Amino acid sequence: MTEPVTIRVPTEPWRRRLIRSLLYGNNVDRVAKARARVGFAMIAFAVVYAVIGIRLATIAMVGDSHSARRSGSQDAVATARPDILDRNGAILATDVKSPSLFGEPRRIIDKDEAVELLTATLPDLDTIEVRDRLSSKKGFVWLKREITPQQQQEIRRLGIPGIGFLRENRRIYPSGPAVSHLIGLVNIDNQGIAGIEKWLDSNGLADLHRAGFASDRLQQPVELAIDLRVEHALRDELLKAQEKYKAKAASGLVSNVRTGEIVAMVSLPDFDPNNPREAHDPDRINRLTTGVYEMGSTFKTLTLAMALDAGKANLNTLYDARGAMRYGKFAIHDTHPAGRAITLSEVFTLSSNVGAARVALSQGVEAHRAFLKKLGQLDRLRTELPESTAPIVPKRWGELNTVTISFGHGIAVAPLQAVMGINAVINGGYLIPPTFLKRTEQEALALAKRVVRKETSDKIRYLMRLNAEVGTAKQADVKGYYIGGKTGTAEKVVNGRYSKKQVLNSFTAILPADNPQYQLLVMLDEPKGLPETHGFITSGWNAVPTGGKVIARIAPLLGLEPRFDLPPSERLILAASRGTP
Repeated sequence: MTEPVTIRVPTEPWRRRLIRSLLYGNNVDRVAKARARVGFAMIAFAVVYAVIGIRLATIAMVGDSHSARRSGSQDAVATARPDILDRNGAILATDVKSPSLFGEPRRIIDKDEAVELLTATLPDLDTIEVRDRLSSKKGFVWLKREITPQQQQEIRRLGIPGIGFLRENRRIYPSGPAVSHLIGLVNIDNQGIAGIEKWLDSNGLADLHRAGFASDRLQQPVELAIDLRVEHALRDELLKAQEKYKAKAASGLVSNVRTGEIVAMVSLPDFDPNNPREAHDPDRINRLTTGVYEMGSTFKTLTLAMALDAGKANLNTLYDARGAMRYGKFAIHDTHPAGRAITLSEVFTLSSNVGAARVALSQGVEAHRAFLKKLGQLDRLRTELPESTAPIVPKRWGELNTVTISFGHGIAVAPLQAVMGINAVINGGYLIPPTFLKRTEQEALALAKRVVRKETSDKIRYLMRLNAEVGTAKQADVKGYYIGGKTGTAEKVVNGRYSKKQVLNSFTAILPADNPQYQLLVMLDEPKGLPETHGFITSGWNAVPTGGKVIARIAPLLGLEPRFDLPPSERLILAASRGTP
């Protein structure tokens, strides 16, 4: 019997069965399968043509790859920056639109002709550089940033293929050099590189640019504490003083003693941020924050505050000032020796180096150093300005260091740092970090740290007022304003030795002395003697009268009305003496 033949049908792989069942189901005839295949083919062709159509539309609207790169460049450089305003709303920095010239080397037909036409229209273009850029294989190259609208029209009339324009944000500074060291400047790509402009980038603006959220003008303006009116008055008087006394440099600032706000700041020579090349001159540094200097006798204010606050001395404590003090080969002497024992008050009004040294030594080396540390004089001062320098402090602090530092030699600090310390000993005893932004008194108190007693502050104010009446600051006593002040003449180190002919003069003034609101600092670097100064170059002959002229101009602007019922000095002395131990 013949065995039946078994025909084995190849088993369909399970993956194929799964796909077939998902696509066609289990009971689908061949006609349905064919229709499905045709449908899928049509869908595939439709997708391909849609992709091609979208690509063509993108090229038509945006351009080719190098045009896309050009658009990316535009986004990178055309980012907007917020306006910077003074405390009264005056514009210190703003953006304007300006065209920039670019080239697309791949689209240029005759490069030699293009170079010739462009350099003829813009004579300041470098012919070799333009030819090199247009001969490159890049899709996009800059040819000149920030051209004038007239230049744009002239180039447009040339009709050169592959030459175009992009509108960029250009930073302008309406006040010119008036606040240059404070505002700083930006680079060609509108990025902050110095001053408040750099601070803006480091505090979130650069991140907004990168994220694409800073390309419009809807940003909130930045309000500074600076009063442009006071700034102009201060700068004008410093320019006059620099010229009159033939000084190497001049600088000054006005500080609100209750809030720490910097209301005006000038450092000469300055620069015009609209012409950035000037800023590269090393002589145009900000001498108030970047420079560090021996501040001279203005430091005696801190020395006497230390003694009074410790309770070991009072205004009438006597100190031996009969002759010079000697430390090895060093001799400490007074410009005008008293030849007798003098009171603590006289140490201030006579500006006695010997007296200040004995005051400091009576407190001890460690106490002296700790006090200056507490007043922020030994550490780098940080503000909104990125530019700052650490003070130069002795590595080994001995008796001789305490002696010289007591009258402002042997330690170099930023002038703004010294102003902060003096603010603390006259505002009731609170150390408040300075700021260039607007700040209320409540906000300042939240940051403040008490460093001396109120009674100490009262006595220091008395000493500063007394000095304006009978001491070295007499020439700054402006009628109608209850001024207090302290002078400083620091001999500069030349060839390793202190020079008596090259000095850095300073004058710090408070107003009004009975209820201080503002402190003024004036500095003149290497002033020369004049016939009217009898050849003298000390602070009382130049920095002090300059400070008086500044006060006469800025006091009304600061809202300080003249007073013709000024309390007699005896009343202020009595008020300060009540707390005398």
